[in-house]
Amino acid sequence: MAYVAVSGGEEAIEASIRLLEYYRSGTEKDLDLEVIEEKMSLLVDRVMSEAGLYDKRYAALALKQCEGSPDEAVFLLRAYRSTIKRSYDSRVADTRNMRLTRRISAAFKDIPGGQMLGATYDYTHRLMNFALQQEDAPALCRKIQQEVEHQEPAEISLCKRVSDELKEEGLLDQYAPDNQEPFDVTQNLLEFPAPRSARLQTLSRADTGFLSGLAYSVLRGFGQVHPTVGELRSGYVEIEVPYLDNADESIWIGEILLTEVEVFNEADDHNQLKLACGYGAVMGRNENKAIAMAVLDHELDTVGDFPAQNDEFVLLHGDSLEMNGFISHLKLPHYVTFQSKLDAVRKTRRENHDG
Repeated sequence: MAYVAVSGGEEAIEASIRLLEYYRSGTEKDLDLEVIEEKMSLLVDRVMSEAGLYDKRYAALALKQCEGSPDEAVFLLRAYRSTIKRSYDSRVADTRNMRLTRRISAAFKDIPGGQMLGATYDYTHRLMNFALQQEDAPALCRKIQQEVEHQEPAEISLCKRVSDELKEEGLLDQYAPDNQEPFDVTQNLLEFPAPRSARLQTLSRADTGFLSGLAYSVLRGFGQVHPTVGELRSGYVEIEVPYLDNADESIWIGEILLTEVEVFNEADDHNQLKLACGYGAVMGRNENKAIAMAVLDHELDTVGDFPAQNDEFVLLHGDSLEMNGFISHLKLPHYVTFQSKLDAVRKTRRENHDG
């Protein structure tokens, strides 16, 4: 493609950047990063997930810098991530040991360890709460802190996955053991067909809206139709790194909040029905994205002609950075290429008119 620079570019660009400050200067009240972290936590979680970097403070800073645009914030956070030295690869995080804050199943009423409704907007009335216009934030913070202080700490109980029992009964299809190192999509270009480790990484970092739209197409009949959420769980997972070169010892470096989903679908096993499982896991609280990811994980194992079953279509077009970057590039000057198209149109019309 032929791009050309904007004429007189430097002064115009500097003025354009100053105008961005104008749009951020509409009030003398500042937007504290802690406020963004705590009051806009779902937005922060989405940006961290799509950027592939778990850091709430930097995600909040990126959102503040770009007037709350998730696309721009992901761009900023990805760019910053690329400058960070990678010192360690963590141990495999076992989500069976997740410190749960929410756990539900749409497949079974009674599950081992019980269901935990946790925090969700699913049962709210979804009516505008105009009282929030006069909300007393310090009073709310004190009230919740007092409630927490008077509660007895709950005993942490580990819950194995709902799918474990189905696997024990031989009712759920399982992937063959794979001892290969996971494909690192941040260090290597995707090749097709992509290994499942690359697929899951790419889906986990993909644009939330894109994944949701593709999963919706599956539910409408452009795929395996209606899966069932076997289990959705959110909670904190401990992260450990190897201690020096010792393969048996680890150092605990912290924990991250994850949302993990398994969905079940019917599948055929030598003319016998069985269940197949799709898997999704994303940073933070982002349940719709995790469900959509699990739906698409299963679809990409299915042979068919629907868009959601084409790994190149799904994995290459869902990356929020590339997707928004390529659409954004249309705003750059394309004078040369457009003039070529225009000349071709004029020439054709003249020839048709003369003929």
